[in-house]
Amino acid sequence: MSFAHAIVLPLAQTDIESRTGESCIATNGLCPGWIVDNFGDYVPPLLEHIYLTVVSVGIGFAFAFALALLAHRIGWTFGPISGATQVLYTIPSIAAFFLLQPITGRGNQTAIVALVAYTLFILFSNIMTGLGNVPDDVKDSARGMGLTDRQLLWRVELPLAVPEILAGLRIATTTTIGLATLAFFAGGGGLGVELASGADRVFKSNVAVVGVLAILLAATSDLLILGFQKLVTPWRTATATA
Repeated sequence: MSFAHAIVLPLAQTDIESRTGESCIATNGLCPGWIVDNFGDYVPPLLEHIYLTVVSVGIGFAFAFALALLAHRIGWTFGPISGATQVLYTIPSIAAFFLLQPITGRGNQTAIVALVAYTLFILFSNIMTGLGNVPDDVKDSARGMGLTDRQLLWRVELPLAVPEILAGLRIATTTTIGLATLAFFAGGGGLGVELASGADRVFKSNVAVVGVLAILLAATSDLLILGFQKLVTPWRTATATA
């Protein structure tokens, strides 16, 4: 073998390893080329993550809204409901995923049940805060105009409580996006699967992609809800610019 061949062959081999990503994995590196070549592998987990988040927050909001209306109408129920949601919120997430599996099995159902439980305290608290912050003189004026309690709730109290309600929705959504990365413990899929899909996949480039996607998803959802809030509460924008 000539001297030129002795130099060219190792360089060619190194180039092939770099392009295939094998050397990047072996050295636990942060390799932009590997990320570009393998980015398509993260699309299905990302879609699963979005599904888990949207379904969990949607169900959680429905339950929290119903519980808040009950507590708002029947005052003594606030304490028990608030206490129960706080207890659910304090359960460690990984423990919840494992504890539910004997009951709900392994899969999306278990992940969603756990994630819904974590949204209840945030959403319930913010809905109650919003309803509680409606000024008494506004409610008295509405009653003076002949509005019933039901009309007062839907036409006055809930519209004025929208900013606090959506603030809770923003917090619950971003929190759920973070917790959903652990849903793979319940077999629920999501971005977390890419962090535990085998030793050949757990390295800096992999962690970086998952982390960036989770952050972008949280930021995007927050901006969407904030935009919706500005759309449905034009009076707050007008007050701020006055």
